[in-house]
Formats: sequence, structure tokens, C-alpha cells
Amino acid sequence: MPVWANGDMPPEQQLAVQYIDAMSAHDYAALESFYDRETVFHDRTAKRKYIGQRHIIDFLKRAHEGVLEYRFNIEHMYNSGSLVVMIGSYQFKGPGDLFGKPGKIINVAIPGVTTLKLDMHLRRVKEHLDLIDYQTMQDQLQSQ
Repeated sequence: MPVWANGDMPPEQQLAVQYIDAMSAHDYAALESFYDRETVFHDRTAKRKYIGQRHIIDFLKRAHEGVLEYRFNIEHMYNSGSLVVMIGSYQFKGPGDLFGKPGKIINVAIPGVTTLKLDMHLRRVKEHLDLIDYQTMQDQLQSQ
């Protein structure tokens, strides 16, 4: 059983899981509380970077539009102080139109690493960095 499943985890990891849960639930009100105008959301693999609460929330709303399911399945997590590293896969399920496959429902699991730099005093995310294996996503899309 993963460490985070038994409730016995460092406060940094607890905050990281709360943040990921809000993202998975598309709970933008909760996500707003994690960001401020200096927060950085960076998908390095896709070469996309958003700075500030409003820009990040706008991006997430666009990215989640039409998505039926979205969650990050954490397979391994550790932290060094306020830096939390989560390794797992992003699960997306949505209309094929979003993926160039009109008329189908697409379901993909994309391996990735998400790191969060946290401000534990303010309980905020200072930086969200994604490294996502988009080649695996393309391979999965070809077979659907």
C-alpha cells in the first residue's frame, strides 16, 4: 500500500495530494486558493508556461473542457522539504474530437512526473512543473 494511502505522510505530501485532488475534480475555486499572481505552472514537455492565478485557471478550464475524466494516479511520491515529486500517470477520458478522433470516446493513461514547489506557510503552490510522456499518448491514440 502506498504511503499516502494510509494517511501517514509528511504535511508537504498531504498538501500536494489535496492540490492534485482539486485539479482532478476540476475544483477551480479550491485551485484558486493554491495560486497567487506569482505561481508558475510549467508543462516543460509541451513547452507551455503560465504565470499567475488567473492565467493558470484559464488554461486549466480550456484544457479540461469536454474531458469526462481526468486524474493523476500517483504511483510514487517523495519530498525534500517543500519540494514534492510525484511519479505516476495522467488518466484522460473524453470525446475523440479533443484528440483528433471524432465520434469516439478516447481513454489514455500518460506517464509523467509532476513536481511541486510549495509555500507551506501560506499553503500555496509556488511552482507546478510537469514532464509528460506525450509519445506514449500518441502511441495509445493510434490504437484507438
